[in-house]
Amino acid sequence: MKRLTILGSTGSIGQSTLSIVEQFPDRFSVAALAAGRNVEAAFAQAVRWRPQLVSLATEELADQFTARLKAAGITEVQVTYGTNGTVACATLPAADFVVSAIVGVSGLEATYAAILAGKPVGLANKECMVAAGEILTRVARERNVPILPIDSEHNAVHQCLRVGARNEVKTIWLTASGGPFRQLPVEQFDAITPEQALKHPTWVMGRRITIDSATLLNKGLEVIEACRLFDVRPSQVRVTVHAQSTIHSLVEFIDGSILAQISVTDMRLPILYALAYPERPESTLTFDLAALRRLDFEEPDFGRFPCLRLAFEAADIGGAHTIALNAADEVAVEAFLDRKIPFTGIPRTIEQVLTLTPEAHPETIAEVLAADQKARQTARKLVTRTGQGNQAS
Repeated sequence: MKRLTILGSTGSIGQSTLSIVEQFPDRFSVAALAAGRNVEAAFAQAVRWRPQLVSLATEELADQFTARLKAAGITEVQVTYGTNGTVACATLPAADFVVSAIVGVSGLEATYAAILAGKPVGLANKECMVAAGEILTRVARERNVPILPIDSEHNAVHQCLRVGARNEVKTIWLTASGGPFRQLPVEQFDAITPEQALKHPTWVMGRRITIDSATLLNKGLEVIEACRLFDVRPSQVRVTVHAQSTIHSLVEFIDGSILAQISVTDMRLPILYALAYPERPESTLTFDLAALRRLDFEEPDFGRFPCLRLAFEAADIGGAHTIALNAADEVAVEAFLDRKIPFTGIPRTIEQVLTLTPEAHPETIAEVLAADQKARQTARKLVTRTGQGNQAS
């Protein structure tokens, strides 16, 4: 029985993880849940799974949650809150495996603490690896702690790599759907609305990741994550636009062989793979081969999607530049969704922040978080200036 801590238990990955636990009660149980601000969902999860520990975002929410547990006669669930609470969940002695699914860098400290505590990590939070992957992977190697990717693309690469040695890898190919604007004329990009950008052709995801998919910045973050997870150079990672989204990633080996991972577009499959690794439990997540009647691949247009170019450039430099890339994008996406900047303002903001970011390689998580905050402040100033310029015009 593998006892799980789920960081981000009320989000889509957290809920999908719990559905896997439901399906495989003889394999998995719940030790701790970090639930953020969704008290209602967290309470339902606590009633169903009776974890040893639950963490909420704030002390006020934790008090509300404790009162609800008491009213329901549930006394065995301990409650904590804040960053320290999330870290407590990640390092709980009773937990055998930690699913890191908190969006953004908010889950970074807990993920790092889990690795330090020797807990295998199922990583669904690419921002952690983008911002602090140099640190996380070094510490994981030193402690022989596995980091198992849950993102479908990196999970697919991990599966393909099981048949060959790392020094036999020539190229890792990450597939991209191309988003909703793959064929839209570039001269119309300035007029793209948030509503249009939030209509992803393949996946149902959160707001930021959906916009990142429309700009292909999400694929750029995955390039950086792949470099760190699989210890390859940026030049060994390529992106191919594959509109059908049936092949999740490919690995090309030095002898010319190319292996592809194909499965349903259902996050439960990569979650199950990570939780059960190195085993492969039987599941109902089957794939219809008729979907392979057509497979299209094309080179991404860096002129149409400058965010992807910026990500490759940041990957080459590493350190503070990958931190700034992620931070600036998060601020710019929020500004676009709030209609403060146009769609094309997202890559412009990121590029300006990167230009202002000195080359540096933080050695501690505290330094990573400080660099993240500095980049966000710079991005917010740029966004405010752009918004004021739009009002003036």
